[in-house]
Amino acid sequence: MQMVFRWYGENNDSVSLNDMKQIPGVDGAVWALHQKQPGEVWELSEILEEKKHIESHGLNIDVVESVNIHEDIKLGLASRDKYIENYKQTIRNLAEAGVKVICYNFMPVFDWIRTDLDKEMEDGSTALFYESDKINNITPEELIQKVTENPEFTMPGWEPERLSQIQHLIEQYRGVTEEDLRDNLGYFLEKIIPVCKECDVRMAIHPDDPPWSVFDLPRIVSTHEDLQKLVTLVDSKYNGLTLCSGALGAHPDNDIPTMIYEFQNRIHFAHVRNVRRYENGDFIETSHRSQDGSVDITAIIKAYHDIGYKGYIRPDHGRHLWGEECRPGYGLYDRALGIMYMLGTWDLCEKEAL
Repeated sequence: MQMVFRWYGENNDSVSLNDMKQIPGVDGAVWALHQKQPGEVWELSEILEEKKHIESHGLNIDVVESVNIHEDIKLGLASRDKYIENYKQTIRNLAEAGVKVICYNFMPVFDWIRTDLDKEMEDGSTALFYESDKINNITPEELIQKVTENPEFTMPGWEPERLSQIQHLIEQYRGVTEEDLRDNLGYFLEKIIPVCKECDVRMAIHPDDPPWSVFDLPRIVSTHEDLQKLVTLVDSKYNGLTLCSGALGAHPDNDIPTMIYEFQNRIHFAHVRNVRRYENGDFIETSHRSQDGSVDITAIIKAYHDIGYKGYIRPDHGRHLWGEECRPGYGLYDRALGIMYMLGTWDLCEKEAL
Protein backbone atom coordinates (compact mmCIF):
# COMPACT_ATOMS: atom_id res chain seq x y z
CA MET A 1 0.00 0.00 0.00
CA GLN A 2 1.05 3.60 -0.58
CA MET A 3 0.54 5.93 2.40
CA VAL A 4 -0.67 9.47 1.67
CA PHE A 5 -1.97 12.38 3.75
CA ARG A 6 -4.80 14.87 3.11
CA TRP A 7 -3.67 18.46 2.67
CA TYR A 8 -5.84 21.57 2.24
CA GLY A 9 -3.17 23.94 0.96
CA GLU A 10 -0.48 26.31 2.15
CA ASN A 11 -2.86 28.94 3.50
CA ASN A 12 -5.75 26.70 4.51
CA ASP A 13 -4.23 23.96 6.66
CA SER A 14 -2.54 23.87 10.07
CA VAL A 15 -0.44 20.92 8.86
CA SER A 16 2.48 21.78 6.61
CA LEU A 17 4.04 19.69 3.89
CA ASN A 18 7.18 19.53 6.04
CA ASP A 19 5.09 18.09 8.88
CA MET A 20 3.69 15.44 6.57
CA LYS A 21 7.10 14.49 5.21
CA GLN A 22 8.29 13.72 8.75
CA ILE A 23 5.60 11.07 9.33
CA PRO A 24 7.20 7.69 8.59
CA GLY A 25 5.87 6.04 5.46
CA VAL A 26 4.07 9.04 3.93
CA ASP A 27 4.88 9.43 0.23
CA GLY A 28 2.19 11.76 -1.09
CA ALA A 29 -0.08 14.72 -0.41
CA VAL A 30 -3.76 14.24 -1.19
CA TRP A 31 -4.59 17.66 -2.57
CA ALA A 32 -7.08 19.74 -4.52
CA LEU A 33 -7.52 23.18 -6.01
CA HIS A 34 -9.88 24.24 -3.25
CA GLN A 35 -10.52 27.63 -4.79
CA LYS A 36 -12.24 26.01 -7.79
CA GLN A 37 -16.02 25.78 -7.79
CA PRO A 38 -17.90 22.63 -8.91
CA GLY A 39 -18.17 22.62 -12.68
CA GLU A 40 -15.09 24.74 -13.36
CA VAL A 41 -12.17 23.43 -15.41
CA TRP A 42 -8.95 22.96 -13.46
CA GLU A 43 -6.47 24.67 -15.76
CA LEU A 44 -3.19 22.88 -16.45
CA SER A 45 -1.15 25.90 -15.35
CA GLU A 46 -2.88 25.90 -11.95
CA ILE A 47 -2.32 22.17 -11.52
CA LEU A 48 1.35 22.37 -12.47
CA GLU A 49 1.93 25.20 -10.00
CA GLU A 50 0.53 23.07 -7.15
CA LYS A 51 2.47 20.03 -8.40
CA LYS A 52 5.75 21.97 -8.33
CA HIS A 53 5.13 23.15 -4.77
CA ILE A 54 4.18 19.73 -3.39
CA GLU A 55 6.95 17.87 -5.17
CA SER A 56 9.51 20.38 -3.88
CA HIS A 57 8.85 18.86 -0.44
CA GLY A 58 9.52 15.32 -1.68
CA LEU A 59 5.87 14.26 -1.90
CA ASN A 60 3.88 13.02 -4.89
CA ILE A 61 0.57 14.38 -6.21
CA ASP A 62 -0.86 11.03 -7.35
CA VAL A 63 -4.24 11.44 -5.60
CA VAL A 64 -6.67 14.36 -5.85
CA GLU A 65 -9.53 14.74 -3.37
CA SER A 66 -11.88 16.07 -4.58
CA VAL A 67 -12.90 17.22 -8.03
CA ASN A 68 -16.42 18.10 -6.94
CA ILE A 69 -19.45 17.25 -9.07
CA HIS A 70 -21.78 20.08 -10.06
CA GLU A 71 -25.28 19.66 -8.62
CA ASP A 72 -26.81 19.90 -12.11
CA ILE A 73 -25.09 16.58 -12.93
CA LYS A 74 -26.51 14.94 -9.80
CA LEU A 75 -29.95 16.36 -10.54
CA GLY A 76 -29.82 15.25 -14.18
CA LEU A 77 -30.61 18.70 -15.54
CA ALA A 78 -30.21 19.59 -19.22
CA SER A 79 -27.26 21.81 -18.30
CA ARG A 80 -25.26 18.83 -17.01
CA ASP A 81 -23.52 18.11 -20.32
CA LYS A 82 -21.49 21.33 -20.29
CA TYR A 83 -20.29 20.56 -16.77
CA ILE A 84 -19.43 17.00 -17.76
CA GLU A 85 -17.35 18.36 -20.66
CA ASN A 86 -15.52 20.58 -18.18
CA TYR A 87 -14.93 17.55 -15.96
CA LYS A 88 -13.44 15.63 -18.87
CA GLN A 89 -10.99 18.44 -19.56
CA THR A 90 -10.03 18.53 -15.88
CA ILE A 91 -9.31 14.79 -16.03
CA ARG A 92 -7.08 15.30 -19.06
CA ASN A 93 -5.22 18.17 -17.39
CA LEU A 94 -4.70 16.21 -14.17
CA ALA A 95 -3.44 13.21 -16.14
CA GLU A 96 -0.92 15.37 -17.96
CA ALA A 97 0.45 16.45 -14.57
CA GLY A 98 0.75 12.83 -13.41
CA VAL A 99 -2.36 12.33 -11.27
CA LYS A 100 -3.43 8.67 -10.98
CA VAL A 101 -6.62 8.73 -8.86
CA ILE A 102 -9.51 11.18 -8.51
CA CYS A 103 -11.62 10.87 -5.37
CA TYR A 104 -15.13 12.34 -5.64
CA ASN A 105 -18.58 11.91 -4.13
CA PHE A 106 -22.15 11.95 -5.39
CA MET A 107 -23.89 13.10 -2.20
CA PRO A 108 -26.68 15.62 -2.81
CA VAL A 109 -26.13 19.09 -1.34
CA PHE A 110 -23.68 18.13 1.44
CA ASP A 111 -20.43 16.32 1.98
CA TRP A 112 -20.10 14.72 5.42
CA ILE A 113 -22.47 15.88 8.14
CA ARG A 114 -21.81 16.16 11.88
CA THR A 115 -23.71 17.91 14.65
CA ASP A 116 -20.68 18.66 16.82
CA LEU A 117 -17.19 19.38 15.54
CA ASP A 118 -15.45 19.18 18.93
CA LYS A 119 -17.33 16.79 21.21
CA GLU A 120 -15.27 16.15 24.34
CA MET A 121 -14.30 12.53 24.97
CA GLU A 122 -13.47 10.75 28.21
CA ASP A 123 -9.75 11.44 27.92
CA GLY A 124 -10.18 15.17 27.26
CA SER A 125 -9.58 15.03 23.52
CA THR A 126 -12.34 16.22 21.19
CA ALA A 127 -13.76 14.65 18.04
CA LEU A 128 -16.42 14.92 15.36
CA PHE A 129 -19.79 13.68 16.63
CA TYR A 130 -23.12 12.83 15.01
CA GLU A 131 -26.22 13.09 17.22
CA SER A 132 -29.16 11.55 15.41
CA ASP A 133 -31.91 13.23 17.42
CA LYS A 134 -30.51 16.64 16.59
CA ILE A 135 -30.84 15.83 12.89
CA ASN A 136 -34.09 13.88 13.08
CA ASN A 137 -35.95 16.56 15.03
CA ILE A 138 -35.06 19.58 12.98
CA THR A 139 -35.91 20.70 9.46
CA PRO A 140 -33.26 22.12 7.13
CA GLU A 141 -35.01 25.49 7.37
CA GLU A 142 -34.82 25.43 11.19
CA LEU A 143 -31.17 24.46 11.05
CA ILE A 144 -30.45 27.28 8.62
CA GLN A 145 -32.06 29.66 11.12
CA LYS A 146 -29.88 28.28 13.93
CA VAL A 147 -26.75 28.72 11.84
CA THR A 148 -27.76 32.30 11.08
CA GLU A 149 -28.42 33.10 14.75
CA ASN A 150 -25.41 31.26 16.16
CA PRO A 151 -22.35 31.00 13.91
CA GLU A 152 -20.77 28.51 16.34
CA PHE A 153 -23.51 25.99 15.53
CA THR A 154 -22.02 24.91 12.24
CA MET A 155 -21.54 21.80 10.18
CA PRO A 156 -19.42 21.23 7.09
CA GLY A 157 -21.35 22.34 4.03
CA TRP A 158 -23.51 24.74 6.07
CA GLU A 159 -21.25 27.78 5.84
CA PRO A 160 -23.20 31.06 6.09
CA GLU A 161 -22.40 32.07 2.51
CA ARG A 162 -24.03 28.85 1.22
CA LEU A 163 -27.29 29.00 3.20
CA SER A 164 -29.55 30.45 0.52
CA GLN A 165 -28.11 28.08 -2.07
CA ILE A 166 -28.59 25.06 0.20
CA GLN A 167 -32.25 25.84 0.77
CA HIS A 168 -32.81 26.08 -2.99
CA LEU A 169 -30.92 22.85 -3.66
CA ILE A 170 -32.89 20.90 -1.09
CA GLU A 171 -36.09 21.99 -2.84
CA GLN A 172 -34.67 20.88 -6.20
CA TYR A 173 -34.13 17.37 -4.84
CA ARG A 174 -37.73 16.96 -3.71
CA GLY A 175 -39.07 14.01 -5.71
CA VAL A 176 -35.62 12.79 -6.80
CA THR A 177 -35.45 9.10 -5.89
CA GLU A 178 -32.44 6.89 -5.25
CA GLU A 179 -32.97 5.32 -8.67
CA ASP A 180 -33.04 8.76 -10.28
CA LEU A 181 -29.79 9.69 -8.57
CA ARG A 182 -28.18 6.36 -9.53
CA ASP A 183 -29.26 6.87 -13.16
CA ASN A 184 -27.67 10.32 -13.11
CA LEU A 185 -24.45 8.86 -11.71
CA GLY A 186 -24.52 6.21 -14.45
CA TYR A 187 -24.93 8.90 -17.12
CA PHE A 188 -21.96 10.80 -15.70
CA LEU A 189 -19.75 7.71 -15.55
CA GLU A 190 -20.64 6.59 -19.08
CA LYS A 191 -19.43 9.97 -20.34
CA ILE A 192 -16.18 10.26 -18.38
CA ILE A 193 -14.87 6.68 -18.04
CA PRO A 194 -13.70 6.53 -21.69
CA VAL A 195 -11.62 9.65 -20.98
CA CYS A 196 -10.27 8.02 -17.81
CA LYS A 197 -9.26 4.96 -19.82
CA GLU A 198 -7.61 7.17 -22.45
CA CYS A 199 -5.67 9.01 -19.71
CA ASP A 200 -5.17 6.09 -17.31
CA VAL A 201 -6.82 7.93 -14.40
CA ARG A 202 -9.00 5.99 -11.97
CA MET A 203 -12.19 7.42 -10.48
CA ALA A 204 -12.82 6.52 -6.83
CA ILE A 205 -16.21 7.41 -5.38
CA HIS A 206 -16.44 8.16 -1.66
CA PRO A 207 -19.33 6.61 0.33
CA ASP A 208 -22.13 8.64 1.84
CA ASP A 209 -21.33 10.05 5.28
CA PRO A 210 -23.38 9.20 7.25
CA PRO A 211 -24.46 6.14 5.24
CA TRP A 212 -28.19 6.85 5.33
CA SER A 213 -30.61 9.47 4.11
CA VAL A 214 -30.45 12.86 5.84
CA PHE A 215 -33.26 15.43 5.46
CA ASP A 216 -34.98 12.98 3.07
CA LEU A 217 -32.26 13.42 0.46
CA PRO A 218 -31.44 10.31 -1.59
CA ARG A 219 -28.21 8.44 -0.85
CA ILE A 220 -26.83 5.70 -3.14
CA VAL A 221 -23.34 4.82 -1.81
CA SER A 222 -24.17 3.64 1.70
CA THR A 223 -24.32 -0.16 1.76
CA HIS A 224 -22.70 -3.31 0.37
CA GLU A 225 -25.56 -3.58 -2.12
CA ASP A 226 -25.01 0.04 -3.19
CA LEU A 227 -21.36 -0.71 -3.96
CA GLN A 228 -22.35 -3.77 -5.99
CA LYS A 229 -24.67 -1.61 -8.08
CA LEU A 230 -22.07 1.12 -8.42
CA VAL A 231 -19.36 -1.06 -9.93
CA THR A 232 -21.79 -2.42 -12.53
CA LEU A 233 -22.98 1.01 -13.72
CA VAL A 234 -19.91 1.03 -15.94
CA ASP A 235 -17.99 -2.25 -15.86
CA SER A 236 -14.47 -0.85 -15.95
CA LYS A 237 -11.54 -0.79 -13.57
CA TYR A 238 -11.56 2.98 -13.99
CA ASN A 239 -14.94 3.09 -12.22
CA GLY A 240 -13.78 2.42 -8.68
CA LEU A 241 -14.12 3.11 -4.98
CA THR A 242 -12.71 5.16 -2.18
CA LEU A 243 -13.45 2.66 0.57
CA CYS A 244 -13.91 4.70 3.75
CA SER A 245 -14.07 2.56 6.88
CA GLY A 246 -15.43 5.42 8.95
CA ALA A 247 -18.24 6.49 6.63
CA LEU A 248 -19.38 2.94 5.94
CA GLY A 249 -18.56 1.82 9.48
CA ALA A 250 -21.15 4.15 11.00
CA HIS A 251 -23.77 1.66 9.77
CA PRO A 252 -23.72 -1.54 11.88
CA ASP A 253 -24.67 -3.77 8.92
CA ASN A 254 -21.60 -2.84 6.87
CA ASP A 255 -18.81 -5.44 7.07
CA ILE A 256 -15.73 -3.57 5.83
CA PRO A 257 -13.29 -6.52 5.54
CA THR A 258 -15.84 -8.44 3.45
CA MET A 259 -16.15 -5.42 1.16
CA ILE A 260 -12.36 -5.28 0.78
CA TYR A 261 -12.19 -8.92 -0.30
CA GLU A 262 -15.12 -8.57 -2.73
CA PHE A 263 -14.23 -5.24 -4.34
CA GLN A 264 -10.45 -5.59 -4.17
CA ASN A 265 -9.95 -4.86 -7.88
CA ARG A 266 -12.00 -1.65 -7.68
CA ILE A 267 -10.56 -0.08 -4.52
CA HIS A 268 -8.27 2.66 -5.78
CA PHE A 269 -8.17 4.70 -2.58
CA ALA A 270 -8.71 3.73 1.06
CA HIS A 271 -9.69 5.96 3.96
CA VAL A 272 -9.10 4.34 7.34
CA ARG A 273 -10.64 5.63 10.57
CA ASN A 274 -12.65 4.29 13.47
CA VAL A 275 -16.03 5.27 14.88
CA ARG A 276 -17.84 4.30 18.04
CA ARG A 277 -21.48 3.56 17.31
CA TYR A 278 -24.31 3.92 19.82
CA GLU A 279 -27.59 2.01 19.75
CA ASN A 280 -29.62 5.20 19.22
CA GLY A 281 -27.81 5.93 15.94
CA ASP A 282 -25.26 8.40 17.31
CA PHE A 283 -21.58 7.93 16.54
CA ILE A 284 -18.31 9.60 17.45
CA GLU A 285 -14.93 9.37 15.77
CA THR A 286 -12.25 7.73 17.89
CA SER A 287 -8.59 6.85 17.65
CA HIS A 288 -7.68 4.31 14.97
CA ARG A 289 -7.12 1.59 17.57
CA SER A 290 -9.65 -1.22 17.10
CA GLN A 291 -10.70 -1.48 20.75
CA ASP A 292 -11.48 2.24 20.93
CA GLY A 293 -14.34 2.04 18.45
CA SER A 294 -16.83 -0.24 16.73
CA VAL A 295 -14.78 -0.83 13.57
CA ASP A 296 -12.07 -3.52 13.59
CA ILE A 297 -9.21 -1.57 12.03
CA THR A 298 -6.80 -4.47 12.57
CA ALA A 299 -9.04 -6.77 10.51
CA ILE A 300 -9.31 -4.09 7.83
CA ILE A 301 -5.54 -3.70 7.47
CA LYS A 302 -5.18 -7.49 7.44
CA ALA A 303 -7.73 -7.69 4.62
CA TYR A 304 -5.78 -5.13 2.59
CA HIS A 305 -2.61 -7.14 3.22
CA ASP A 306 -4.34 -10.39 2.25
CA ILE A 307 -5.37 -9.00 -1.14
CA GLY A 308 -1.91 -7.57 -1.79
CA TYR A 309 -3.28 -4.03 -1.88
CA LYS A 310 -0.94 -1.70 -3.76
CA GLY A 311 -3.24 1.32 -3.94
CA TYR A 312 -3.32 4.54 -1.96
CA ILE A 313 -4.38 4.71 1.67
CA ARG A 314 -4.63 7.52 4.18
CA PRO A 315 -5.72 8.09 7.76
CA ASP A 316 -9.05 9.82 7.66
CA HIS A 317 -10.47 12.11 10.34
CA GLY A 318 -8.64 12.21 13.65
CA ARG A 319 -9.34 13.50 17.13
CA HIS A 320 -8.03 16.87 18.28
CA LEU A 321 -5.20 16.26 20.75
CA TRP A 322 -2.93 18.20 23.09
CA GLY A 323 -4.53 21.57 22.47
CA GLU A 324 -3.96 21.48 18.73
CA GLU A 325 -5.79 24.18 16.80
CA CYS A 326 -6.70 22.74 13.42
CA ARG A 327 -9.37 22.15 10.83
CA PRO A 328 -12.03 19.93 12.50
CA GLY A 329 -11.02 16.30 12.02
CA TYR A 330 -7.78 17.17 10.21
CA GLY A 331 -5.13 17.76 12.83
CA LEU A 332 -1.61 16.38 12.65
CA TYR A 333 -1.20 14.37 15.83
CA ASP A 334 -4.01 11.82 15.82
CA ARG A 335 -3.73 11.14 12.11
CA ALA A 336 0.02 10.58 12.49
CA LEU A 337 -0.72 8.17 15.35
CA GLY A 338 -3.22 6.45 13.05
CA ILE A 339 -0.57 5.98 10.38
CA MET A 340 1.76 4.33 12.86
CA TYR A 341 -1.04 2.02 14.02
CA MET A 342 -1.79 1.03 10.41
CA LEU A 343 1.85 0.55 9.48
CA GLY A 344 2.51 -1.44 12.64
CA THR A 345 -0.38 -3.76 11.82
CA TRP A 346 0.85 -4.08 8.23
CA ASP A 347 4.38 -4.90 9.42
CA LEU A 348 3.01 -7.61 11.70
CA CYS A 349 1.05 -9.09 8.76
CA GLU A 350 4.26 -9.07 6.72
CA LYS A 351 6.16 -10.96 9.42
CA GLU A 352 3.38 -13.49 9.89
CA ALA A 353 3.38 -14.13 6.12
CA LEU A 354 7.08 -15.11 6.11
